[in-house]
Amino acid sequence: MSYEEKSSWVMGLLAIASLAVYASITLSQAATMPLTETPYVPTMLWTIGGSIVGSIVIHIGIGITSRNHKKDQRDREFYRFGEMVGHGFLVAGALVALVMAWLEWDWFWIANVIYLAFLLSAIVASVAKIVAYRRGIVRAW
Repeated sequence: MSYEEKSSWVMGLLAIASLAVYASITLSQAATMPLTETPYVPTMLWTIGGSIVGSIVIHIGIGITSRNHKKDQRDREFYRFGEMVGHGFLVAGALVALVMAWLEWDWFWIANVIYLAFLLSAIVASVAKIVAYRRGIVRAW
């Protein structure tokens, strides 16, 4: 497994873990207060920070144990393909958040839609890259 494929696994699993931790903490706090009044900002910041630190530590470990760090043309194509697929979720989330802001929804919902869009973008991009590494990219032209 190449360094880039391992990196895709790490990013996807960290995004899933971040979503699970954030959702469990926020929903457990909602048992004692209304959901929109939960202190979501510290939880969101801690999960984002934890993902960043976890990614750095795991990538250092992967870098130490991997033999080949050079990206070839195939790695670049798979990376580009995954990012293009994932960006669709980020754009959709931004548009939903924009409409929510126009309609003056609570900041809780707007922030959570944006956070979810980032996480879904990372998860979908990682899955697309992993599938590309396993099956390749079919070119229709």
